[in-house]
Amino acid sequence: MSAPFWETKSLSEMSQAEWESLCDGCAKCCLHKFIEDDDADEAASTDEIFPEEQVHYTNIVCSLLNTKSCACSQYERRTELVPDCVKLTKDNLKDIFFMPPSCAYRRLHEGRGLPSWHPLLNKGKKHVMHQKGMSVRNKTVSETDVDLEHFEDYIAIWPLEDVS
Repeated sequence: MSAPFWETKSLSEMSQAEWESLCDGCAKCCLHKFIEDDDADEAASTDEIFPEEQVHYTNIVCSLLNTKSCACSQYERRTELVPDCVKLTKDNLKDIFFMPPSCAYRRLHEGRGLPSWHPLLNKGKKHVMHQKGMSVRNKTVSETDVDLEHFEDYIAIWPLEDVS
């Protein structure tokens, strides 16, 4: 039995189908987040990767997200409909400081492998991920239901959890 593709290929060597299958579907990337301006500007000017402490996650989620399935309702058109939506690619992978530590792309980029709850390790099913609390399911509020001017009232630390 040969080793799975994510153990034998670098992210840049993966086919588009392999790349897409790495997404665990947690939807943490759909959370509104912010970076403290002063520190982000200073780090950007020195070309450093931003420390995690400066990326603040909220429990506010994009209105396109189906929070039960943790899937975008307009996946193919998401960047057109939400200009701030970031499409993670092999070309912008070096800029993933804003992705949560549990993100499969970030984990593989950092040499940490996939966590035990990842769907690729569970017959393609998300139930283990949801059971471990690693998705946004039952933890969010839609951006249409809050005043985004007060996003600081919605800061959340659970997106930083990284259970293996």
